[in-house]
Amino acid sequence: MKSFHFAVIFFFSTISACSQSVDEIDYQQEMRNFVQEISEYGRNQNPNFIVIPQNGIQLVSDNGKWDGKPDKDYLDAIDGLGQESLYYGSYGDDIPTPDDLTDYLEFYLDLAKKSGKTILVTDYTSDPSKMDSSYTLNEEKGYISYAADSRELDQVAGYPEEIIDENNDPVRRLRDTENFLYLLNPGEYESKEEFLSEIAATNYGVVIIDAFYMGELLSKEDIISIKSKADGSHRLIISYMSIGEAEDYRYYWQEEWNQHAPEWLGDENPNWEGNYKVKYWMDSWKEIILGNDDSFLQKILDSGFDGVYLDIIDAFQYYERKEG
Repeated sequence: MKSFHFAVIFFFSTISACSQSVDEIDYQQEMRNFVQEISEYGRNQNPNFIVIPQNGIQLVSDNGKWDGKPDKDYLDAIDGLGQESLYYGSYGDDIPTPDDLTDYLEFYLDLAKKSGKTILVTDYTSDPSKMDSSYTLNEEKGYISYAADSRELDQVAGYPEEIIDENNDPVRRLRDTENFLYLLNPGEYESKEEFLSEIAATNYGVVIIDAFYMGELLSKEDIISIKSKADGSHRLIISYMSIGEAEDYRYYWQEEWNQHAPEWLGDENPNWEGNYKVKYWMDSWKEIILGNDDSFLQKILDSGFDGVYLDIIDAFQYYERKEG
């Protein structure tokens, strides 16, 4: 959610020449490696664990360009791709995304789709006619979509009244779903119980939420309480996890980092207070994300989530621009 403006900048600065010089670090491959390590760790504990990177979709091409081939190792590690603002929202809510940017993004999404991956698109618009347009355009491409009427993703969209393609079929694999809910910020709810009850009352086949409610890790019992749709059929609950930025409101943040930053911690994101760039290829950052009992991914697994929705995948673009 926090980084799509990078994709816009990246597109218009590289549409004619996508490569940038890097000396010792292949930033794209390092991000692929990171996602693959997350997938391996999760699937070692749950063979059906779902991995969905959001944005940074150029990684599905082995050279990050249009003339590349599908990167088999990366595609084997993921179940789908998330993409923000494909048709609405790249330059502000309700604003149509330029056709050339949409075409650029669709190329990589289709590359993944041809490899059997599910495409989840979040457009940002509260205009009913544009929400209808978003659902229609995505359906024509075979993508699963959610038209968010709040960029904060802090409420269930009030329109349309009935979920698009609502059905009572059980969803046990990502490819089974025909709709999804992206509800990331629960601050508008007065309690955890109200938040969970709101989700439980819906029939979305896939629900993407944060693993924490107001700093408290959701328990296995909490997740079980929303694993069924309102109609009683099974659905998937996916946890959001940022891997390209550190967030100072997370359990892992140490106050001393404000004065003495660890080697892997970079600049604050000027567009999102409290979010900091990370050198995601460094082992010291990866140890926060996975590989031990206190890691972010382990907490997600212990709470019984069905998978992860990985954000700030496009962090590689930030470092490529710095090198360029």
